[in-house]
Amino acid sequence: MKLSEALYRTVVNWDDVPEDVIRPGVRRRVYSTDEVMLCWHSLSVGMDLRPHSHADFDQLAMILAGEADYYVDGVPHRMTAGSMLLVPAGAEHYIQPLTEPCINLDVFAPPRADYADIARKLTDEDNSAGPRGAS
Repeated sequence: MKLSEALYRTVVNWDDVPEDVIRPGVRRRVYSTDEVMLCWHSLSVGMDLRPHSHADFDQLAMILAGEADYYVDGVPHRMTAGSMLLVPAGAEHYIQPLTEPCINLDVFAPPRADYADIARKLTDEDNSAGPRGAS
């Protein structure tokens, strides 16, 4: 079954989305349809910074809470709740939280293939009642 089919007309709260600890100071939740992916990150001050890039897709970053410096190709961009930044494909980037809680929401369209298994946790076949929080 396609992800979108399992999620149509279904209200989901971030608290209902399975959370993964990526590394100390970084927790992630992924909500995805077949067309777009949202990645919610809760970040701690002092977390291990990991510059990286994605050759084949842009990344839209938004700060939902807190304050952070978002580095793109070595240039810091101060972001606060409500700030958005488009990171172009191929640009080296990373985020450095300055306050806690710092919540970063990343948007990918199309969804990241390397996160497909994470995204399916919300709609996996073991969850016979459908997505948690379904209405």
